[in-house]
Amino acid sequence: MTYRPRLLDVFCCQGGASAGYAAAGFDVTGVDLHPQPRYPFTFVQGDAIAYIREHGHEYDVIAGSPPCQRYTLCQRIQGNEHPDLIGPAREAMEATGRPWIIENVPEAAPELRDPVTLCGASFGLHTYRHRLFESNLPLEVPEHPEHVHPTVKMGRPLQEGDWYHAVGNFSNVPYVRRDLNVPWMSRDGIRECIPPVYAEHLGRQVLAHLGALV
Repeated sequence: MTYRPRLLDVFCCQGGASAGYAAAGFDVTGVDLHPQPRYPFTFVQGDAIAYIREHGHEYDVIAGSPPCQRYTLCQRIQGNEHPDLIGPAREAMEATGRPWIIENVPEAAPELRDPVTLCGASFGLHTYRHRLFESNLPLEVPEHPEHVHPTVKMGRPLQEGDWYHAVGNFSNVPYVRRDLNVPWMSRDGIRECIPPVYAEHLGRQVLAHLGALV
């Protein structure tokens, strides 16, 4: 049996990033504070940062998506306060001495160090869904294409082939599941997920780095 390096995915939610890292070739374990019955890999319920501090050294790679609510416009408009978890997560990951990747939304850019941006249009998806990734490894990203496709406005019916924003109470969940390749996810999970193809793209680069160390 071929050895698959172990990857810890914290703040994993329903496992969009985890699926991509698994497709890249990792044996994935997810950690989340909340139960995740739809999560398709080994799952541990618990505090993500505490788990990194206690067990992070047991894994070959650590990835994580600290909750983005602190940085989203809708939460700021509503006056909601959320803790900054990017800094503590980074500190815990760095202490392990392992390769690591942190993901977040574009609004969190001031909290991230030299992040790269991935866009759904670069991977043939029907959504732009920009996500930022910071790492202690150099990461290569595909060319960022021009945004030429109009997207269906939130609340409007979504048809096959439409470009969309999977936010709010979006329609045609089966179509979005197929487009993002997340057939196990609920609407709630899709709203928060990293498209697996993003993590697969980055995960292959991390695997190459690990192979170079052998």
